[in-house]
Amino acid sequence: MERPVPVGSRAEVIARLDPVVAAFGEAITDYVLLQKPEDIAAVREQGLGVPVELTDAVERTDQEIPGDPPIRVRLHRPKGVEGPMPAIVSLHLGGYVVGTYDNEDARHDRLCPRFGYLGVAVDYRLAPETSFPGALEDAYGALRWVHDNAEELGVDRSRIGIIGASAGGGLAAALALYARDKGEVPVAFQQLLYPMLDDRRTTPTSQWDVPVWSPESNEIGWSSYLGALYGTEDIPYYAAPSRATDLTGLPPAFLCVGALDLFCDEVIDYAQRLNQAGVPVELHVYPGGPHAFDVFGEMVGLARRALRDEEEWLGAQLGRSG
Repeated sequence: MERPVPVGSRAEVIARLDPVVAAFGEAITDYVLLQKPEDIAAVREQGLGVPVELTDAVERTDQEIPGDPPIRVRLHRPKGVEGPMPAIVSLHLGGYVVGTYDNEDARHDRLCPRFGYLGVAVDYRLAPETSFPGALEDAYGALRWVHDNAEELGVDRSRIGIIGASAGGGLAAALALYARDKGEVPVAFQQLLYPMLDDRRTTPTSQWDVPVWSPESNEIGWSSYLGALYGTEDIPYYAAPSRATDLTGLPPAFLCVGALDLFCDEVIDYAQRLNQAGVPVELHVYPGGPHAFDVFGEMVGLARRALRDEEEWLGAQLGRSG
């Protein structure tokens, strides 16, 4: 009798992948994956995501927020929109070790004209050069700057939300917790896309042999970001939001994840606990989806579904149907 393929093994995961996503993955044969710390430089050099041709419907301006050190942000302003508008502070993907605010260009190019908001992409400091709390300090500094300069920026300070993907999603969750506890800046909503939430990596899916972001990649990301704290129990929930025991008082949340993402279990758990804490939450789990599959955009049906869900929820938070 033929033995069943173990759940979470490479063969089992590959068999369950959405076939179109799998075909695109096979086509990208020269893409360097993060499997050991020495790969960080090469992954940074090659960049992340699928290249997208930007439109001229958005004005993009790079700016430094004064500080020690200064915080670099890129402002995305839809052309032809007047009056106080919502703002979204966005945090890019990259496992805390790679990526730049360039990775947020496509998101704001697509959504700013549709929903009429100011996008503020944060070029937060990366690990291992800067470990926790550097990225969180940058994220909160940008959020506070938008709030404090709302009139000058043309922003309605009561409608400032946050978005993040992968590590940026974990950072956005941490930012929501930090802003709640500080009580200085109200956050209108949080959109957490396949967020990186739990440094403990003890769930079943966190051990699966998945593509794109593997258990080896995850260990590199967390160990780099946490530095000397890594592997201890002295890790604050501002670094790993899954460690938070009190999720009350947080803004409405949207979470999504692929069923074949090693973050799947921790995302579902966090969404459940938000709901149990009385936070309005929407959760989507996409069968056949690996980590960050939505970067394929209009080229893949599963990605189109995910983007539609993300955008419909975002439009509801902004009071626009799009």
